[in-house]
Amino acid sequence: MTREEIYSEVVQILADSFELDAASIKLDSTLYEDLDLDSIDAVDIFVQLRDLTGRRPDPEVAKQIRTVDELVTFVENEIAAAERGDPEPQPQMPPGAGT
Repeated sequence: MTREEIYSEVVQILADSFELDAASIKLDSTLYEDLDLDSIDAVDIFVQLRDLTGRRPDPEVAKQIRTVDELVTFVENEIAAAERGDPEPQPQMPPGAGT
């Protein structure tokens, strides 16, 4: 996928999932301020992006994403990692879990 195709997919996910005007979603739009999303919305985005990338997102990387541009770059990197056959990040167990 090209960067433009990824951007189009991300815009479509955001517009469809959160009833946003696709034309108002720009690369420099911030997820939390401009698009008025919250942390629960972010989880939903990454669930949907998993369908696009075929990979489970690294929560530590995902937490740092603040703009649509960063989201597109994240998807690019995940698709490239999948193509290389990189292992998916393993979910972190909360401290004290399993003891």
